[in-house]
Amino acid sequence: MSHYYITDDTLDHTYQTIDFDMRNVRLILTTDRGVFSRNYIDYGTKILIENLDLNHVKKALDIGCGYGPVGLFIAGYDNEINVVLSDVNERAIALAKKNIEDNHISHAKALVSHVFEKINESFDLIVTNPPIRAGKDTVFSIYEGANNHLNDGGSLYVVIQKKQGAPSSVKKIETLFGNCEILVKSKGYWVLLAKKEKSS
Repeated sequence: MSHYYITDDTLDHTYQTIDFDMRNVRLILTTDRGVFSRNYIDYGTKILIENLDLNHVKKALDIGCGYGPVGLFIAGYDNEINVVLSDVNERAIALAKKNIEDNHISHAKALVSHVFEKINESFDLIVTNPPIRAGKDTVFSIYEGANNHLNDGGSLYVVIQKKQGAPSSVKKIETLFGNCEILVKSKGYWVLLAKKEKSS
């Protein structure tokens, strides 16, 4: 059985396109077998996008980006924001690169990275729809890495289902950041926001 959080070279390709239109950003996104939510933009991703505050953001990271809907939305929303998209799944990153090119976005890049292994930059904004099926250790390592890679005053946004560990994510994020706001609860999904406090 294949999982979206690994690279499975045995899968045949079945490309299709999704017409993305949210918050006045329109994108055409190519998807394929072996990536998360390949047939449509999933509900969690939609409510995450709806709740993002992109004011004062110059540099953003979409970690666990899949084929790129969140990261490319950010880039499409404001061409002053430099966006990095990362995922451990090589097929997902190949699609994200194609989607960057096809949508004529010059201020985004995509790279293969296991969590923050290849991420050497810091950001004003980090967003994630974390790979729950990869396990709690992986999900929590994303939160830990985000804390280390956010600029002072930067924001972490997470979307996660209550039944898949939202309450424990809140506790972990609060431990790391000293704060965690539940922005919205909708259809079993929670959108979480943590701010990296400025050094005194």
